[in-house]
Amino acid sequence: MVDKVKSDLTVGSIPGHFYRLAIPMAIGMVFYTLYNMAGIYFAGKLSTNAQAGIGIGHLVYFFLIAFGFGLNAAMAGLVGNALGERKINEAKLLITKGISLAVVISIILMVFGIICGPLVINLVSEVGSYREYSVRYFLILLSALPAFLISYTCNGALQAQGDSVSMQRALIGAFFLIIIITPILIFGVPNLWLGIGFDGISLSVVICQNLVMVFLLIQVKRSALGLHLTWKVSLTNFRGNYEIIKQMIPGCMSFQMVIIGSLVVQFALKGFGPNALAGYNIGLRIEQLLLLPILGMTQALLPIVAQNYGAKNFQRVRLALFYCCSAGFVTMIIVYPIIWIFGSSVLKVFTPSSEVISVGVSYLRIDGLILPLYAILFSINSFLQGVKRPASIFWIGLFRQGLLTAFFIWIFIGVLGCDVWGVWVGAGASVFFGWMLSIFIAYKVANKEIGGLWQKVKYKSEQPYL
Repeated sequence: MVDKVKSDLTVGSIPGHFYRLAIPMAIGMVFYTLYNMAGIYFAGKLSTNAQAGIGIGHLVYFFLIAFGFGLNAAMAGLVGNALGERKINEAKLLITKGISLAVVISIILMVFGIICGPLVINLVSEVGSYREYSVRYFLILLSALPAFLISYTCNGALQAQGDSVSMQRALIGAFFLIIIITPILIFGVPNLWLGIGFDGISLSVVICQNLVMVFLLIQVKRSALGLHLTWKVSLTNFRGNYEIIKQMIPGCMSFQMVIIGSLVVQFALKGFGPNALAGYNIGLRIEQLLLLPILGMTQALLPIVAQNYGAKNFQRVRLALFYCCSAGFVTMIIVYPIIWIFGSSVLKVFTPSSEVISVGVSYLRIDGLILPLYAILFSINSFLQGVKRPASIFWIGLFRQGLLTAFFIWIFIGVLGCDVWGVWVGAGASVFFGWMLSIFIAYKVANKEIGGLWQKVKYKSEQPYL
C-alpha cells in the first residue's frame, strides 16, 4: 500500500522533491493571495473606509481560521510521520478524525466569533463607517469557517501524501470564480439586478470557500488513503483526536500570535486615520505575494521532514532544512529590489489615494529589509512541526509577535513619538529578535531529536540524495 501513496519522500533527490512540491504550492498560494486581494480591490471601488474595514475584519477572521492552518500542519506532520513509519491504517484513521474534528471546532468557533468578534474590532478601530464595514464583513465570513477548516484539514492529508497540486487547482478555480461573481454581487447586472453592495465581497468568499471544500473532499476520497467517514470511527477512540489536537494547538496559536502582532499594528495605526490602515493592509497583501516563493518551499519542507523523521532518516532531515533555509534566504534578497522598483505602481492598482500609496510604500520598503529573515523563520517552523515539536513554534510566536511587537512599537511611537514609519521599524525589530530565538530553539531541538542541526551536513557524502 505504501507504494501507492503519491510520493515517498524518504528516497530520491531532496531538491527534486522541493521543486515538485514547492512550485505547485507557491502557485496555489499566489492565487490564494490574489483571492484575498480581490476583496481589497473591489472595496477600493467603493471607498477608502471600505478598504480599511475589510483589512480589520479579515484580520480578526484570520484569528479564527488559524485553527485551519493548525489542522493543516498537524495533518501534514502526523499523516506524514505515519507514512514514514509505514503505518497505513493509522494514517487513514488520522484523516477521518481530522475532518471530524474540523467540523466540531468550526461550530465552536462560529459561536465564539459571533460573541467576541465585534468586541475585538471595536478595540482596534475608531468609531465610524470603517468599523461598521469591518463588523459586517466579519460576521458574514463566519459562515465560511467550517468550509475553510475542512479544506485545510484535507490539504494537510494530501500534502502528507505528496499531493501539492489539488489545493493549487482549487485556489486557481476559486480566484477566477471570485473575480467574476464579486462585482456581480456588489454592483448587480444592468437592467436585471441591483446587487447587494459591500456585503457582496464577503458573500463571494463564502460561496468560493464551500466549493473549494467540496473539491478537496473529493480529492481526499480519490487518494490512496481514501476517506472513511462514519460516526463510529469519528466519535470513538479519542486517542487519535488527542494526537491531532496536541499538534494543532501550538501550531494554531503560533499563527494567532502573528494575528495578535498585526492587531497591535492596527491598534497603533488607528490614531493615524483610515488612510494609514488602508495603506498598511494593501502593503501587507503585496508583501504576502512577495513571500510566496519561500512559503511554497517551507510548506514543501514539512512533509519532507515528517516522512524522513518518521523513517529515522535524520541526515535527509538536516539536508532538507539546510536547503530550504539557504534557497529561501537568497530568493528574498533577490526579491527585495522589486519592492523599490514596482511597489508604488502596484499600490496604484488598488487605490487612487496618494496618502494611502505613501503609507503602503513606506511599509513595503522598511519591512522588506527583513524578508530574508522570514525564509529562515518559516523553515524552522516547518522543521519543528515535522519533528512533532509544535509547542516550540508557539513560544517563538509568543515572544516575537505577542511581546516584542508591542514593546518595540511602544518604544518608537509611545516613547520616541515617531511618525507612522516607527510602527514599521518596531515590527521589523521584533522579527529580528524572533529570528535569533528561532535559531536557538531549532539548535536545541535538533540536538535532541535528530542528533544535531548543521554539523553533519556533508553534501559530498550525501550526493545520492541530491
